[in-house]
Amino acid sequence: MSDQKIPSRSEDFSEWYNTLVLRAELADYAPVRGCMIVRPYGWALWENIQKALDSRFKATGHVNAQFPLLIPQSFIEKEKSHVEGFSPELAVVTHGGGEKLEEPLVIRPTSETIIGHSYARWIQSYRDLPLLINQWNNVLRWELRTKLFLRTLEFFWQEGHTAHVTAEEAEAETLQMIDIYRDFAVNEAAVPVIVGRKSASERFAGADETYTIEAMMGDGKALQSGTSHNLGQNFAKAFEIRYLDRNGVLQHCWTTSWGVSTRFIGAIIMVHGDEQGLILPPRLAPWQVVIVPIYKNDEEKAAVLEAARRVRAELGAFRVMLDEREGSSPGFKFNDWEMRGVPLRIEIGPKDVAKGTVVLARRDQPGREGKSFVPQEGIAAAVDRMLAAIQKALYERALAFREARTADPADYAEFKSAVERGFAFSYWCGDAGCEKRIKEETKATLRCIPLEQPSGGGRCICCGAPAGEKAYFAKAY
Repeated sequence: MSDQKIPSRSEDFSEWYNTLVLRAELADYAPVRGCMIVRPYGWALWENIQKALDSRFKATGHVNAQFPLLIPQSFIEKEKSHVEGFSPELAVVTHGGGEKLEEPLVIRPTSETIIGHSYARWIQSYRDLPLLINQWNNVLRWELRTKLFLRTLEFFWQEGHTAHVTAEEAEAETLQMIDIYRDFAVNEAAVPVIVGRKSASERFAGADETYTIEAMMGDGKALQSGTSHNLGQNFAKAFEIRYLDRNGVLQHCWTTSWGVSTRFIGAIIMVHGDEQGLILPPRLAPWQVVIVPIYKNDEEKAAVLEAARRVRAELGAFRVMLDEREGSSPGFKFNDWEMRGVPLRIEIGPKDVAKGTVVLARRDQPGREGKSFVPQEGIAAAVDRMLAAIQKALYERALAFREARTADPADYAEFKSAVERGFAFSYWCGDAGCEKRIKEETKATLRCIPLEQPSGGGRCICCGAPAGEKAYFAKAY
């Protein structure tokens, strides 16, 4: 690892982010522009995200499968709004095996079409429903402006696809999955999110309704962190996904899709990180605890390492790294693991061995304020309490930051100022023209119309017309 200083987060947030992703060995740039290599430390974080989400999916009756990477181009073209939405982002294979293909193949940007084709073959009767399938895969969208984790040509994600008997069942599924994403974000990633629906212009291509979780990053910008789409019967009609109902009548299914991607890693970095580097929430961190032994000579080394290994054995229920690297000073190791965001550091030196104690150092509280001395005996319970405290503190700090950067502007002039530093929560008349004007004049987009609305009504922040709902507006990644 280079000992070069990380750019200042407060002075150059973008460069701080880019440098930190590389320096912490989360990811690296690939030879193909806009693609990324996810390094082991980054992949371990993604695996923990996968586990947290996958267990929630399975608890609600979903099962995993895998669908092909290549999709016939004609499939993409079957659903009109879907092809219009994705056409600029498609990567198309025209040759294979040295010959031109009879039909071009699209590298999947998402899988609604190939899954719609499959569901049409698998579903015959109401007894086959609901069909609840998820897949963990990679997709490719030809983005013009890319940023590691946040927006890359190829990215990793999960995409759930379900089919139902009624519109009510599909809507309930759509809302259930966005709530699962909310629960994951809050309780695993310590990222506060706002749950709401997208405006018509921001919906997923081919959806009747799109629900989203929106998070505020450390620079005040928004990040769409997960989405759940009620597809109505659009894909069912395009691919003839039909079933015989209880009366023997052939009906089209109602379908949904939903996904969270590796961009959530970007959210974790930007919400929790500080001037020293990453701060990872304990429930998702690849290493929850790092043990750093401190000694000056071989005699001290033997005793300290013996104690450090004993402590590591006591912490078998946690993800623990014992840093036994030779040739690196304790100070270097402290800085290295702080930069990598390990939530809790345990320091053990000769005096600690003699006293039967250790030093616990919290990553979220750098310096002396985050340090405490605890007995080696009962260390597992102390670590468990400390990690829980860090998890809670990270969420509360992020929530306080979002609330401090969220305004309810009195007029359009105040609105313009509000979106320069964070979120504006304002009444909107529902007119796409106002939404477009706001975007053109402020570069802020309508992030979501929250499901929980204040009573009564007000005036549109843009045109002043009567408005029944408030929406969050912000600049976004």
